[in-house]
Amino acid sequence: MQDHDLIAMYFARNERAAAETERKFGGYCYTVAYNILGNAQDAEECVNDTLIRLWESIPPNQPKNLYAFIAAITRNIAKNKLKAAHVQRRGGSELPAVLDELRDCTDPDTVEQEIDRRALGKVLNTFLGTLRRDHRIIFVQRYWYLCSVDDIAENLHITKSKVTVTLMRTRKKLAAYLEKEGYS
Repeated sequence: MQDHDLIAMYFARNERAAAETERKFGGYCYTVAYNILGNAQDAEECVNDTLIRLWESIPPNQPKNLYAFIAAITRNIAKNKLKAAHVQRRGGSELPAVLDELRDCTDPDTVEQEIDRRALGKVLNTFLGTLRRDHRIIFVQRYWYLCSVDDIAENLHITKSKVTVTLMRTRKKLAAYLEKEGYS
């Protein structure tokens, strides 16, 4: 089923929309939530919460990119669940490690707030446009989808060392770019 067909189902308030969305995007939502929370049961709850939020959001919203729209909803739900539960580095959660890695690029006390700000989002998108395609994919998998280094290496059929070195060099470039843009 195409994304525009799914959106049309939501606008028609067709109850099959949630089931079709779960079939198409459920595994993806689960992976995003699990990478943040590190807990299978919490990730499953996030998938269900995402489906409910979609039902409440469409209409009035008519997303141009359903994949990105669902990703943003899932990430926000998972991050809020993590904050609400006051989770401290539970096994498997990549969020604390990712935030630690990014702390060197900007003010350590405001990393989470800065990432969520629209202005910084635009700067990050511009920065991503300057990267080689393979470096951009590695960066986005790590810092948007919160994949582990092992998972990225496996997904892209490259060594863990290549992923680690690419991330380190890209973070240095990001830090310099953010400083040039006035974010340091």
